[in-house]
Amino acid sequence: EEAAAAASAGFRLTAVRREPAVRLQHGVSGLEPLAWSEDHRVSVSTARSIAVLEQLSDIHSGGQEMVIHRTAVPAPSAACLLKVGPKKEVAECKEKFASSVDPTVSQTFMLDRVFNPEGKSLPPMRGFKYSSWSPLGCDANGRCLLAALTMDNRLTIHANLNRLQWVQLVDLTEIYGERLYEASYKLSKADTPRGELGDFSEFQRRHSMQTPVRMEWSGICTTQQVKHNNECRDVGSVLLAVLFENSNIAVWQFQLPFLGKESITSCNTIESGINSPSVLSWWEYEHNNRKMSGLIVGSAFGPVKILPVNLKAVKGYFTLRQPIVLWQEMDQLPVHSIKCIPLYHPYQKCSCSLVVAARGAYVFWCLLLISKAGLNVHNSHVTGLHSLPIVSMTADKQNGTVYTCSSDGKVRQLIPIFTDVALKFEHQLIKLSEVFGSVRTHGIAVSPCGAYLAVITTEGMTNGLHPVNKNYQVQFVTLKTFEEAAAQLLESSVQNLFRQVDLTDLVRWKILKDKHIPQFLQEALDKKIESCGSTYFWRFKLFLLRILYQSMQKAPSEVMWRPSHEDAKILISDSPGMGSTEDDQEEGTSKQASKQSLCDTGKGMDIDDTAEDSLPQSSDIGGREPMEEKLLEVQAQIEAVEMHLTREHMKRVLGEVYLHTWITENTSIPTRGVCDFLMSDDGYDDRTARVLIGHILKKMNKQTFPEHCSLCKEILPFTDRKQAVCSNGHIWLRCFLTYQSCQSLVYRRCLLHDSIARHPTPEDPEWIKRLLQGPCTFCDSPVF
Repeated sequence: EEAAAAASAGFRLTAVRREPAVRLQHGVSGLEPLAWSEDHRVSVSTARSIAVLEQLSDIHSGGQEMVIHRTAVPAPSAACLLKVGPKKEVAECKEKFASSVDPTVSQTFMLDRVFNPEGKSLPPMRGFKYSSWSPLGCDANGRCLLAALTMDNRLTIHANLNRLQWVQLVDLTEIYGERLYEASYKLSKADTPRGELGDFSEFQRRHSMQTPVRMEWSGICTTQQVKHNNECRDVGSVLLAVLFENSNIAVWQFQLPFLGKESITSCNTIESGINSPSVLSWWEYEHNNRKMSGLIVGSAFGPVKILPVNLKAVKGYFTLRQPIVLWQEMDQLPVHSIKCIPLYHPYQKCSCSLVVAARGAYVFWCLLLISKAGLNVHNSHVTGLHSLPIVSMTADKQNGTVYTCSSDGKVRQLIPIFTDVALKFEHQLIKLSEVFGSVRTHGIAVSPCGAYLAVITTEGMTNGLHPVNKNYQVQFVTLKTFEEAAAQLLESSVQNLFRQVDLTDLVRWKILKDKHIPQFLQEALDKKIESCGSTYFWRFKLFLLRILYQSMQKAPSEVMWRPSHEDAKILISDSPGMGSTEDDQEEGTSKQASKQSLCDTGKGMDIDDTAEDSLPQSSDIGGREPMEEKLLEVQAQIEAVEMHLTREHMKRVLGEVYLHTWITENTSIPTRGVCDFLMSDDGYDDRTARVLIGHILKKMNKQTFPEHCSLCKEILPFTDRKQAVCSNGHIWLRCFLTYQSCQSLVYRRCLLHDSIARHPTPEDPEWIKRLLQGPCTFCDSPVF
């Protein structure tokens, strides 16, 4: 008992509110309106658009609030009409059904929003039913794609390529409708021809076979493509499964990076045989290096089953021989959310899959495990979690923790604990009313590394009365402490700061509050740097130093964007030799003070803290020097770490040059300049670099192949890693990925505006294009 009590005490969660709360312009719509992508974007389905909130761990901001970049995917203005036959014939049939004497036909037709999406006498169907994020690495920038399903059944895929605007890449509803039309609405050639479109049951069938209910992305898999010279090359692809009202599932296969209609490889339709399907999820399982896949489908009547998915041309994938029923009772408890979590079984010493499904107020779970005897299935329900039905469910894929919430503002955290036979759940209640006050909840989503929980809230009841107006907000709650986040970053298997933005944001918040890097973290990081050669720990150190530098900066006493009307008055009262009255001085100082407080509250900082810890005023000469010295010291450390990371990347670039060029004349990379830059510092003694440079200079054989300024044809010397200046003073910025000078007016920047990179050109060899696809060498963020 004591051990159990200690274990549950170890799981105690203290949820803390994280500013800011983001107010939504429209009410939320659809089921599970909130989703959090692997590249740290939160999508919220609303009645007019999908609001997208991108979380950044900004190294240039001294404010303690979360930094959120906001964009939106607007709903299409025209209603979506499903293609069920030739336009003229469809119009005639609609008129016939609307004016039918049989009320079962006319009323069913008039009130069905699939047949009449634009409304006529009913309000138009606006907004989004569901949205789903692809895995990381699917769009042209190597980020996530967004699949969006509107209320009127239009399924589209969008990409955010320039960070400000979302572009629709493809309309899958239109393409699928065309395919069905060409196949005369038969799924296979052996299908018997059905009735005419004028028959109401056939009219309904054609609509239900292309009305999407849900769609989900698979993980990225590898397919083999045969080239013209019969060579095979591996190509990344991703699958999108779309569940239709008539229980069929269309599995689309897309080649990566996904660019539009031309990236569609195939589309296969599977019959699931489930009545009234409501939700689906991918089952992806790895056993002895063999990957299994299937689709888990849930029904509005209760049953849950896994269907086999045969993937053509996909390497190393296997599937089930026949469907597996996970729950077969038709108990009228609708399944409205399914999550599949890969875990490691500590007793059986193998990988396993945990499937959790929200059914009414209960959580159904099923543990799937492949042993010598075959596939073992253990299942059960967790009851007594909520007094109201679960409205939203989300899971932390890293440790298997599941979060459920009901509309009354109660969130449950369920932690799976393995037993000899199967597993049990430790669960605890998070009362959002203790964090936000009285609220109603409409959806939850957990961040990729489990640091934050995003919640859609509206005002709850006050004094037993419902609010007059509903204000929809996305609010954030911390699920991890700073210590847990720091430990996870130090032990990370991903070794990429950008992919762990939620954890780095918690660390950033702590340093900005305390104005120093905790001792334990500094020591642990230095140990890692000594024992392991990975540049990831250097980038982590650079991140910490930059945040420390921001925390030591004095908060500006001006609000940058606000026009100041009092400037003249303050100047007169402050200027020496001007006789200023006491009133004037008081007024000037009070205005400055109010501006200071406005600025601080705008940044979400404690006013007392900033007053105590910020740099003293310039008149206080005695107290100013130690702080300035400390700033200079941190700046010197930042420059030293940046130089180390630059040198490591230069070695990588030179390695590519040596491997891929017969003579280095073939490359546009300033090889000689990079070699000289590396060897210019006497204090830098790296044997690997010296050996590599020796080999390269031997290959170059005294030739230099310098870069030339495109304006005056003068030589561009390599003296600085950031820019190149010719003898006539023309300045060109250098690409941080290849160290070439960017002599065009357009170039790319990394997400945190750390560095710039050039665009790949058609003349570039494959290896240079590959170098240009890399992330920022300082902050790991992608380059746009």
